[in-house]
Amino acid sequence: MRRPRILLVAAATALLVVLSAAAQRTLAQTQTFADADARSIALFREAGKVLENPRCLNCHPVGDRPTQTDRMEPHRPWVVRGVDGNGAPGLACGTCHHAANFDAAGVPGNPGWRLAPASMGWQGRSLGAICAQIKDPARNGGKDMAALLHHVSEDSLVGWAWTPGGRRTPAPGTQAAFGALMRAWADSGAGCPPDKAEAGTKTPLPPAD
Repeated sequence: MRRPRILLVAAATALLVVLSAAAQRTLAQTQTFADADARSIALFREAGKVLENPRCLNCHPVGDRPTQTDRMEPHRPWVVRGVDGNGAPGLACGTCHHAANFDAAGVPGNPGWRLAPASMGWQGRSLGAICAQIKDPARNGGKDMAALLHHVSEDSLVGWAWTPGGRRTPAPGTQAAFGALMRAWADSGAGCPPDKAEAGTKTPLPPAD
């Protein structure tokens, strides 16, 4: 009966080599958790530092208008989501956003530049609500867990968040580290923080050695 836990600890230990220092501490500390759900929640809180970063939030608005810059200002010029996330007819995302950043004008770019689906808008929502969204196939574009993990680990548009160029602040860590953290979260049961205000609800970590 102990074999699954032994395998989980071994897999988590192997992941330490690709995680940021903060994520390494979280992953190492959560190995001591006796409760799998508490471990999973702690891992997702660490992943939340990426999910709640402006690089992600700007393209995951709850409404139809994206935001931009580290300050998450309303997008200028005025644009809207459109029916497929590619903007309105006559002012599609590709009108200004091309296959790569155009640093001379400060315009970001990627071959797949677009907004996240409306069902995946999470600006202003609690981390628990975001967690429930991203693992719900009815709200994440029909992805099962394997497809979700592939998306966050391999998709180049997701990866842009760590190499945004210009004066933009990158998302913390690396895409590989984020993907590894998300895999550890999935392997530990994909538990979600409570869907309420985060203040006072954090799962405490044991002190680091």
